[in-house]
This record gives sequence, structure tokens and C-alpha cells, in this order.
Amino acid sequence: MTMSRVQKRAMESLLVVLSLGVLVQLAGCSPPPDPVMCTHGTSNCTITNTYGSFTDRTICRAAKVTYPRTEQELVAAVAAVASTKQKVRVATKHSHSIPKLACPGGDDGTIISTAQLNRTVRVDAAKRLMTVESGMLLRDLVEAAAAAGLSLPHSPYWHGLTIGGLLSTGAHGSSLWGKGGAAHEYVVGLRIVTPAPASQGFAVVRELGADHPDLDAAKVSLGVLGVISHVTLAMQPLFKRSVTLVKRDDSDFQEQVARWGHLHEYGDITWLPHEGKVIYRQDDRVDVSTPGNGLYDLPLFRISPTRDLIDARTAEERLQENGTDTARCEAAQQQAAASERLNIFTNDGVSFTGYPVVGYQHHIQASGTCLNSPEDGLLTSCAWDPRIQGSFFDNSGFSIPLSKAPAFVADMQLLRNLNPDLFCSSVDVRIGVLLRYVKASSAYLGKPEDSIGVDIIFYRSHTEGMPRAHADMVDEIEQMALHKYGGIPHWGKSRNFAFDGAITKYPKVHEFLRVKDRYDPEGLFSNEWTNKVLGISGSPNIIKKRCAIEGLCVCSNNSHCAPEQGYFCRPGKVYKEARVCSFFKNY
Repeated sequence: MTMSRVQKRAMESLLVVLSLGVLVQLAGCSPPPDPVMCTHGTSNCTITNTYGSFTDRTICRAAKVTYPRTEQELVAAVAAVASTKQKVRVATKHSHSIPKLACPGGDDGTIISTAQLNRTVRVDAAKRLMTVESGMLLRDLVEAAAAAGLSLPHSPYWHGLTIGGLLSTGAHGSSLWGKGGAAHEYVVGLRIVTPAPASQGFAVVRELGADHPDLDAAKVSLGVLGVISHVTLAMQPLFKRSVTLVKRDDSDFQEQVARWGHLHEYGDITWLPHEGKVIYRQDDRVDVSTPGNGLYDLPLFRISPTRDLIDARTAEERLQENGTDTARCEAAQQQAAASERLNIFTNDGVSFTGYPVVGYQHHIQASGTCLNSPEDGLLTSCAWDPRIQGSFFDNSGFSIPLSKAPAFVADMQLLRNLNPDLFCSSVDVRIGVLLRYVKASSAYLGKPEDSIGVDIIFYRSHTEGMPRAHADMVDEIEQMALHKYGGIPHWGKSRNFAFDGAITKYPKVHEFLRVKDRYDPEGLFSNEWTNKVLGISGSPNIIKKRCAIEGLCVCSNNSHCAPEQGYFCRPGKVYKEARVCSFFKNY
């Protein structure tokens, strides 16, 4: 089957942003806007996330927002809401969490933003300790650490997160070595402002040292304990890493997934199901004297011309709605090839000359160059900026016990083998399926055991309830991971149904809830979402027509899909207990 002229034009437009992205690296960029918007100064506000849409597509409201600049002002802000028993939530500079973590309860709640709490408090190079305010971006922290001859051992791959935000959601990199790849494992102290009785001025600062029993609650807290003001991290002497990406056939993927994280300190795996290939990241630390000044620069996180982002999205929508499987696969193959030509790394910060790429830890561990330049009036932007009609996607993030990873991979491959073409439009071909290693944590809401974290990015329609091509592939993988293999969702990612009952898989959740009751007995820092995911009240599922299309529920009848469009609730193809929305012709 050949592509029509319209489909060819769509595919060409979809590739243009990839081919032009490199040309604007020295231009300006329009960073995403503050997620908090107010009509009257700092009152009558709304809050969303950096993508402009929560999973249920609602916009949260708040009576006001406050921007404390010091810990003293932060104490005053918490005291103000505690004295009137107002609901309050913390917002970070970019608020990347896909679930509704940042929403205060009701329209009369308050938002406390940490955007101006973004400074280094102190650096003790001799003791290898660094204390920062919770609103500091990861980008700024690792640069400041390097200037003092220090490195943060592990972090997420996106450097636009704030320290308080990435800790609260358990964000992580990839490692089973030492304390593992989760950033919260390197927290040795923090200061947190919580509500208090009137006799204590309605707010107190609690200082939690490395041996404090509540630290394991506070370092992954979903923001329900109070507002973190300062974080102290255990750093390491400045070091470099040597990275080589090895692309191989996926025939031994099942065998490799169980061992790769033990072989390489920063190893991860990217599965490209539509190609039948796997990219293994061979990534280890080397001495700081090793030659090389490499840079990690993921194409998805680079700036692009806004006009081209809009054109690419228009083309993507056209292929989703009117394209054939053949057209989508041809577009996917060319898009993947164009993306690969852009290179993830450069050897000297400018060009890629070959592997291995050797660079300082703060240049290799995370990227996000679309945030690095001044405002240019939206001539260029990050791909997901909600002010433009550019990229719009969902991100499914979950983890399964490492011991079950080989069987899980085998099931994913069985599903792929039924019809590989279906994965061309169900998974973002530029990213594939990313697998990272996460070590068991002492944090009450951290990983209960050594795990493999899975990230899948996929197309999302701007129209609520609109089916997407072969959505059942990702939905079946998610349900398989969560239910057959005992997986848990990432606190800052995934859709509603993934969190249903997930809290029961955390053995120490009761210890966490006891700390929560002591720190915030009125539940001022809790909202409807956190109460549901913590098992306090209700379910995160939202049952209504087409809810399964939106990931708000697992379908139990056809109305949860779109039967009038031939989209029905059906069993999974490999994991038969799954219930997914699928076009009837696929069965």
C-alpha cells in the first residue's frame, strides 16, 4: 500500500522540526510560562502543569498565590493559611507532574510557589555537602556544585525540575550501584515548614537530619507534609563519565534486561519495538583527568522554531486521524532516522565525532537546552509549550520488580510480534520504550525493591475522548506491568487508572501516614488527588463515557471507549486480563 499525496506531505512536515532543530541552537528561546496565572496580580489564579493539561483536562483554581523569597517569608505564608484553615499546595517553577499534585482543594485555596526560593545556601567542599533552597533548578544545582569541585551522583535526565519537586515525586536516573539512581537517596538533611497550633504561631520549621526518623517520610512526600525550604545533599568529588550507545537486535533483550544495570553504573536500555532493536547505554564514571568535554543534549529537550513545531503537530494529527498503518510506519521510520542523525551527545559541546563520549558529570547527567536562553517572543520554544499548538503527549511511567523484568520484556515482545506495525503509531519513535534501573529505597514512598523503571511517551489528542491509533498496545503494556507483574506508577507521571490501588504495594505507607497526621493533622496540604492515591478517600478513577480513552479508568463496558466510532472494550491480546479500547477490526 502506498501513501497518498496528503500523507506524504504530512510525513514531510513531521520531519521538518527534526531537520531544522540543530540550526537554532544558538538562537534565543521562549521557556515555558509559569504554570500559575492570575487575573488580578496574585489573586484569582489558575494552575496547571508545564504541558497545559492534567490527566482529566481540568484547570485548577486558587484564590491567590504567594512567592516567598526567604524561609522567614515561607513561614509567614504557611502561618497565614494555617490560621484560616485554607487548603494550600506547593507549585514549582515549571510543575512537570502530569497528575494533579499542584492543585489546592477548592477555588478558595492558596498556592505557595517556590520559584524565588532558588539559591545556594551553603557549600562545604571538605565535607562534600551542599545545601540549597527547594526551588532551585537541577540545572543550577549541578553547575554550582561543579564550580565547587563537586558532583551530584545521580539525577533525572531532565534538568528543568526543581529540587523540591523532583524529591517529592521520587524522580530518578538509572543505577543499581551504591545508593542507586534516585536523587532522594542523597538527601542527608532538610528543613520543612509545616502547620502548627496557634501557640506556636501557626507554622514551624522542622529540621530533619540524616538520622531523624521522619526523613524517610519527608524526602518523598508528594508535598502533603508541608513546604520544603532547604535540602542538604551528600555530594561526591567532581568526576567524569564515559558513554557509548550500542544498538543491537532485540533477540537477547529478555536476557540483557536483568544484567545490564549490574554491568554499568549508569546503564539504561531503550527498546525500539518498531525496529526490533535495542539501544544499550554503556555508561560508567571515569577519573576527572580523562580527556573529554562531552555534553548530553537530548533532541526532544532542545529548542525548535515554533512554526515548525506547529506544522509537525498538524502533520501528526493528520496521520493519526486519516493515515494508514503503512503511512504511519513510513513516517515513523523516517522520523526515527532523522532523530538519530541529530545525536544525543556531542564530544565537545558542539559536534559529535564518535563514541565514547567523555564529559563531566554535570554535563552528562541531565539536559534541557530549550530552557537555557532568554525570551524571544515565541519564535522558538520547547516542543511541549502549551502556548503553541505543538507537541502534546501523555507519559506513562511505572516500575516493576527487577526480578520480574525478563518475563515482562518477553510479554512485551510477544505483543509486538503479533503485528509490529501497530507500534509505529502507539509509541513515540524518537524515544522508544526507556528502561532505567532504580534501587530499593528506605523512603516510605520510594521503590520497595530493586526495580526497572519504564517510560513510554505517546500521542495525545487535543480533543477530549478522541481515540488514537492503536492505543490498546500501550494500555495493555501498562495493565500487564501493574497487575500481572506487581508494578507501581511513577508519582509524577501516568494517568489516573495506574494509581488505583497502587498504595497497597508500599509496605511502609502506614508509617508515612502517621508522619503526615503529625505534621499536618488538618490535611491543609492534601488535596482530593493526594487523598485518593494515598488510599485515604475514594479512587483516582473517573468513570464516565470515554474515560478509558483518557486513561481515567480501565474500561469495563463499551461506553468507556467510543463504540459509535467502532472503538470497543476488549481483552488484551497477550495479557487477557487486561481491558483495553480497540477498533473492532483489530480482533
